[in-house]
Amino acid sequence: MTFRPSPSRLLALSLVAPSAALAQPASPSTLDPIVVTATRVQQPLTDVLADVTLIDRAAIERSGATGLADLLVRQPGIAMSRNGGPAGTTSLFVRGAENRFTPVFIDGVRVDSQATGGFSWSAIPLSQIDRIEIVRGPAAAVYGSDAMAGVVQIFTRRGEGPPTPTVLVGIGSNDTRRAEASVRGRSGAIDYSLGLAGERSDGFDSQVTGNPDEDGYRRRSASGSLGWRLDDAHRVELTALASRLDAQFDGFMPGFDDHALQHLRTLGAAWSARWSDRYSTRLALSRGTERYETTPSPYVTETRVTSYLLQNEWRLGAHRFNIDLERREDRLDNASTSPAVTDRFQNALALGWGLRQGAHTVQLNARHDDDSEFGGQSTGSLAYGFEFRPDWRITASAGTAFRAPTLFQRFSIYGLPTLRPERAQNREIGLRYASAGTSFSAVAYRSRVRELINFLSGPGNCPPTASAFGCYANTGQAELEGLTLAAGHRLGSVNLSASFDLQDPRDLATGNQLPRRARRFATLAADTRVAGWTTGAELQLVDDRFNNAANTQRLPGYGLLNLHASTAIGRDWRLLARIDNVAGKDWQTALGYRMPGRMAQVALQWEPK
Repeated sequence: MTFRPSPSRLLALSLVAPSAALAQPASPSTLDPIVVTATRVQQPLTDVLADVTLIDRAAIERSGATGLADLLVRQPGIAMSRNGGPAGTTSLFVRGAENRFTPVFIDGVRVDSQATGGFSWSAIPLSQIDRIEIVRGPAAAVYGSDAMAGVVQIFTRRGEGPPTPTVLVGIGSNDTRRAEASVRGRSGAIDYSLGLAGERSDGFDSQVTGNPDEDGYRRRSASGSLGWRLDDAHRVELTALASRLDAQFDGFMPGFDDHALQHLRTLGAAWSARWSDRYSTRLALSRGTERYETTPSPYVTETRVTSYLLQNEWRLGAHRFNIDLERREDRLDNASTSPAVTDRFQNALALGWGLRQGAHTVQLNARHDDDSEFGGQSTGSLAYGFEFRPDWRITASAGTAFRAPTLFQRFSIYGLPTLRPERAQNREIGLRYASAGTSFSAVAYRSRVRELINFLSGPGNCPPTASAFGCYANTGQAELEGLTLAAGHRLGSVNLSASFDLQDPRDLATGNQLPRRARRFATLAADTRVAGWTTGAELQLVDDRFNNAANTQRLPGYGLLNLHASTAIGRDWRLLARIDNVAGKDWQTALGYRMPGRMAQVALQWEPK
């Protein structure tokens, strides 16, 4: 029986952690984290006005999460839809927005699909990741096209200190096996990191109707970085990542062993220079490639995004100025488009000004993108913060954003060359408290999306030249409004955290709830150390949703309890264990696709001290 959370129950649960956070004394202060993604330059977290979440390596390991999307969906403001198991097609909804409205960067390299739009969340394993930064809210004035709902930036592991090798082997339910190995360190002016990982699983029968077979997967990945500090003011860095995923799925033809093959590759080079105490620059060249192929049914699509970025930063007292020049080149190779290889480019100028003066903080950004297909596109954002008491701050911001149609949406057999960019306007206000060991935030937002691109089917909806199956068209308008509460507190040896989202993502034309997005969802988590063990529990609660735009197919709400534990075995060894969905609940995030039942895994890690 699935869990159906009521509004009163969710609200009560969401208030537990904020109440505890305000009632307990603060713990000793710690260094303020540094954030890069909010403005593309390093900032102390206390200077950032955007709605930001940081996930470091310790938090990743402590969570025991099995995949990137599974980790992100536990963060405030983020929901998920997936067709089956860990390797199934996955969409993340940031503040109720479409998956394609949140661009993803890996070590500064933009990764996108000009076929489906958005990132393939199952393509990169957590073992390669050192830190994740999540920015909620439009960021097109900083990043250009796509950043209508937020930005996710992934940083792979870097080398520091003496050479440090790490090896991990693990087994789990559904005959899941994984192995990881890495080495990282620093030698003089050179730092380096190399990681390899492999994982395979027999999976389970994820589709309710279709082939009665197990849908397993195989995934291999490698990442590396090489940095050279030329002197105290100059540094050159190379980064690379490659991942290959082979996932079984039930296709249209019964009896076939269908496979989806995903290849992800990133390559980046950057030169950072500090010319004086006030002026610094960063020159970056990068390429992200995503290839998707199905077999035995023949389908192949490959997207390549090449970027050139020159950043200039001046710091004058309390003022910070930025001038960025950027060029982005998109290329799609797909037999369904005409021509089979299509491309476009965008040249951009982005300006930024930030001020931290006493209790006041201001951030202003403006950007102009010159698109080879759509001409000039201008976006902007303005944010203000006021620290009205020590550790308390109120913020307000407004911003505009756009996303250019994908090349597939314009030039495929379902495309219309006359498509226009999707646009968004966002307003939000926030209240934040942060002291050592304790945090609380409440953010209310409203975003209006127009020129929304939908797929239309049926006679009379598309031009005669379009496919008989349907076409893409600018027919939609949506409003995304909501309230996100989040809190964390350290109570003795126990770390507590909670988040609660109350949102209303709806189609303005019909008034219907946008598909696969719940109006209410929450996460509660706690971890502690007991007798040499680090143990933790996590509860995820999601309300009812609708599977389709007409709101005629209901997806029941659910509650999942997950447990994890780890302990040191000797000096260099560590044992890790996790059980997901302890109660073995039946649950779905997409109608007709089962999600995993009770899943257990155990791993042994070696890392010499």
